[in-house]
Amino acid sequence: MAPLNPYTYIQCPCSDSASLGRPSDATSPTSADGDEEDNAFDPRAPRANFSLYPLEYLLYCEDCHQIRCPRCITEEIATYFCPSCLFEVPSSNLKSEGNRCTRSCFQCPICIGPLSVTSIEAPPSDPSLLVPDRAGTPHTTYSLICSYCSWSSTEIGIQFDKPNSIHAQLAKIRNGGASRLTAKERKERRKELSHRGGEAALAASSEAAAGQDMDLETQFANLKLFYNSQLADPNAGDNGFSSLGDLGFSSPSSLSRIMNLYTGGKLHDPRAKSKLGAMREAITADEGLLETDLDESSLITQLHQSDFLDTASSTQICSQPPNLGETYIYGAARFNSSLRPVPYLLRTKRSKRCPVCRHIISKPEAKVQTTRFRIRLVAGSYIPSITIRRLNLPGPNGPAAPAILGDLLEPLKPVHFVLTFKNPIFESLKVTLGAPAKTPGRFPSKVTVLCPQFDIDANTDVWDEALKENDRESSGRSRRRAGTESQFQVEVGKIWERGRNWVSIIVEVVPASLKLEPGRDVLKQDEDVLEIPMFVRIEWEAEGGGDDAASGTGRDKDQKEKKELAYWCVLGLGRIKQG
Repeated sequence: MAPLNPYTYIQCPCSDSASLGRPSDATSPTSADGDEEDNAFDPRAPRANFSLYPLEYLLYCEDCHQIRCPRCITEEIATYFCPSCLFEVPSSNLKSEGNRCTRSCFQCPICIGPLSVTSIEAPPSDPSLLVPDRAGTPHTTYSLICSYCSWSSTEIGIQFDKPNSIHAQLAKIRNGGASRLTAKERKERRKELSHRGGEAALAASSEAAAGQDMDLETQFANLKLFYNSQLADPNAGDNGFSSLGDLGFSSPSSLSRIMNLYTGGKLHDPRAKSKLGAMREAITADEGLLETDLDESSLITQLHQSDFLDTASSTQICSQPPNLGETYIYGAARFNSSLRPVPYLLRTKRSKRCPVCRHIISKPEAKVQTTRFRIRLVAGSYIPSITIRRLNLPGPNGPAAPAILGDLLEPLKPVHFVLTFKNPIFESLKVTLGAPAKTPGRFPSKVTVLCPQFDIDANTDVWDEALKENDRESSGRSRRRAGTESQFQVEVGKIWERGRNWVSIIVEVVPASLKLEPGRDVLKQDEDVLEIPMFVRIEWEAEGGGDDAASGTGRDKDQKEKKELAYWCVLGLGRIKQG
């Protein structure tokens, strides 16, 4: 069985009270007279997995004086940027251009590696002829090439005329090199045909457009234009439901008028008395109708003639953006020849707020190139950190062997651990610890905190620590040199060791026995891990706020204000040896 190094997890107070193992009615006399062990935090509860975090993952709110975890904070997007070119994208462009980079940043559709623009020089018409130095150079085209899997856009018949504005050029090219009309160009061509030939030309253009593969962007633009015209004129057509048409309930405009009776304040509208018609559906390609082609014989033939590696995987199909090129929603991208370069998905920088007081607890720099933060209130700068090491006391036959982190714990054999609390703030702390006498679970282990109350000195300047480091090391060496067996004995209520801004105490643990009846029970996953729930209460005195003194409430700015913080933590000490 693999050993386990000691660890410390802290519980965020935003978690549900049900994870604490408390009854639903905490104010009842029965719950008030219950044992302390019933109210202890259970680290083996299923909900405890969603409330325990390492200290590095937690933030701290200075106004609420509470710990905040990644689940209880409120995030706000500060900046959108492309992870490839690090170009900041305004939020106003997201609706029009989508959540993709619109420059020349693309990913390979096969291996999602970055694509680079490479020039492709056209060969001369006759290589045997000598070309003068100052003669006109042949036309140069460009392609996208993946440096990892050597995929090239020439494999799907796409080449570019310019090395920049790749996104705009790719939107006008289909797979195979055929040109693709944008929504704006379709609209302009439809206007020209209407001026020249009237309704007959429009019908012919609609039949021609229906024969082509209409992309989703053009279809959405046609549907939006069609339904806007229907909303403006509800009497444009009739879908056959005469009863509903007489009442006018099927028209969206009539529904908006009904809602205006309650919101607009116009109870008597003369226009509402007019007879309203029904709203019809799109019937041509110019109106957004796209007929589904259920004939897949060509795809089946291509599948028989292709290799397995030529077919696209589900991950490759899902990574294809639907607003570029073919109609992927109808299954056109089933082969690698139908895949297209994927624009980079935009990333965000986010600021974090406290959900209670809306105070900013984390705010990054606005510049994309920097990774610094303007505000970042990490919990490690406000609450003491807890480190664990195993202690082996010398026996009557001489000094004990040094303890190694990760050693398996012997069942029913007392073992001592040293807990070191380090104060990060510039105020002295008063710490009170509480732990159940037995750990929760099927195999309870006995726990004894030998010094549950102690004080930690303030975190002074670093230079003071450097000056006192030599004195502390010399005193420690003299203690070990002149120490006897009585000096290494663990005493109840005494601190094991003290430093400038840290204190070490002893916790005595008697691991439980993991004996199971053969054939009737099975040891669950990580049930042999010894975890101790410990309640930590911190009290300190800080300077009073200057806002109250300025507002005239009578509080002195130099007066000390008492503050406190309480939370649960879980100490993982190691694995218990089986057998």
